[in-house]
Amino acid sequence: MKFPTKKYSSIKEFSLDYIRLRYDDISKINFNILEKIIKLLEVTIKSGNTLFVCGNGGSSAISNHFVADYLKYARTNTTIKPKIISLSNNLETITAISNDFNFIDVFSYQLESLGKKGDVLLTISSSGTSKNILKVLATAKKQKIKTISFSGFGGGKAHKIADYGIALKSRNYGIVEDLHHTLMHFICQFLRQKYLNKKISKISF
Repeated sequence: MKFPTKKYSSIKEFSLDYIRLRYDDISKINFNILEKIIKLLEVTIKSGNTLFVCGNGGSSAISNHFVADYLKYARTNTTIKPKIISLSNNLETITAISNDFNFIDVFSYQLESLGKKGDVLLTISSSGTSKNILKVLATAKKQKIKTISFSGFGGGKAHKIADYGIALKSRNYGIVEDLHHTLMHFICQFLRQKYLNKKISKISF
């Protein structure tokens, strides 16, 4: 699903088409898979294990935002204490690995040291074909770490490798990144309302 395929003279027309395509894509995701992802994350939280997230470019920003929402927001006034680490977050480590070894290794090298069986890895990639994403997924498999892929452009190889994947059809980076952010909020806000402390009389988002 490519967008745009024509030139627009009106920002209103462009925006309405953009919004329509976002809705069409997110409404057609596999919600059964999303339910399984949420259950996996619940098991991970309750067992005290860690969720690792990573991505490149705009997807790295979503990974880091995931930490803010999952670690702080999902815990606030709830009965859960999630543990989460973004492999995209430490610039010093990323540049050291990239400079001394290879950019392909920036996520997998970290996971080799930090990850263990029982943890979960979530990769975020618009194309689903980034080499460092594919390598960290392969590394996770070797470490018996369950994997989740959020991708666009129909899914890519990452979608095929991961244990659970949500693949968006859009081939527009902005739309894909918007919807990956939306998926993040779906998960975090759903978990928060589910585990909200019973003493809290009102749900505040």
